[in-house]
Order: sequence, then structure tokens, then C-alpha cells
Amino acid sequence: MGPRYRLTLKRRRLHLTDYRQRAALLKSGLPRLVVRPSNRYIYIQFVEAQPEGDYTKMAVFSKILAKYNWPLSFKCVPAAYLTGLIAGLKAEKVGIKKAVLDIGLVRPTKGNRVFAALYGVVKAGIEVPHSPAILPDENRIYGEHINSYINELYSMPDFDGVQFCLVKKKLGRKKIPTLIRKIEKEILKRFGGENRNV
Repeated sequence: MGPRYRLTLKRRRLHLTDYRQRAALLKSGLPRLVVRPSNRYIYIQFVEAQPEGDYTKMAVFSKILAKYNWPLSFKCVPAAYLTGLIAGLKAEKVGIKKAVLDIGLVRPTKGNRVFAALYGVVKAGIEVPHSPAILPDENRIYGEHINSYINELYSMPDFDGVQFCLVKKKLGRKKIPTLIRKIEKEILKRFGGENRNV
């Protein structure tokens, strides 16, 4: 006689795959826009399910922002947005027009990094079903919250300046929102999206 309990699937036990969500996404017949944040980077892929396994049509990691002299963390909200913008522009070049968002086991809270990446992909022209209410506002996309936090810290008399010293060194007197808009323009120019209303 076998065991009286039913063991859940291994990838579900390891908190890697939500099989119900995956089955629902596959029914759409569209490529999945897979966004996964890690402790260091944001990973974005356009994946198609095939009988022999998933096929990744295009992938971008936020480490690509180093090419644009990115001075901040590679896992913050503005980094997720810019990585999403690059992913969307590259996806268009390989013929992807529509996709469906796959957030995996990430909790869907308003304005988180996954939805910042989605914002970038949608701005690039890829059609992804979503509610505009879930997207982060433009102040967070362009790093206003980081800028105000840095300024607040530096205005404190007892702040030693260690936390953001590298950022200040790289940026000089430039403001973070100005820098992000500049990098955004460079990305659009490089991938042929200058005429987009971003």
C-alpha cells in the first residue's frame, strides 16, 4: 500500500513555479513576458512554451545598463524600467508584438519592480494586458524618491556620507531624474525608438 498523502510537484515545493498560473498563461497562446528580480539584477525574458520545453526568444538583464554608465543599483525601480524599455525595443526587432506578463511567485504589489519593468516594455510598444493602476508613478520611475532621500540624508548634520558616496562621486552635481531621462534618450536612439512618445 502506497502513501496516503499526495506530494506537491518539486518546483512548487521549491517556490519556483506556480503551475495553475502557468497553465492559465499558456492558454493565451502569447509569448510570456517573464520578469524576475534577484538580489543584484532584474532579469527579463520573452518565452514561448513548446512541446519539448520553454524557448527563450529574447532576454535582457539589468547589467546591460553598465554600458550607459549607470551609477545606481541594478535592481532598483528606475533600473527595472530602463531594462524593460530595452527588452521591449529588442523584442520588437525579433517580431514580438504582444505578450502576457508572468510574474511567477512575486507578490503583485502596486508599483513594485516587476511592474516598473512592465511599464518600460509597454512604453517600448509591446502590447501587454494590464491595469494602469498597478504601475508605478513617474516620480518613482525617474528616481525622484531616491534623489529626495539622498538630499535628506546629506542635510542631516550627523550623516557620515558613506551610504551614497559612490553615487555622489559618479554623478557629481547631476540630479538622478535628469540622468535617467538622459539614459532613456540614449536607449531610444540606440534601438531606433527616438520618435516614440516616452
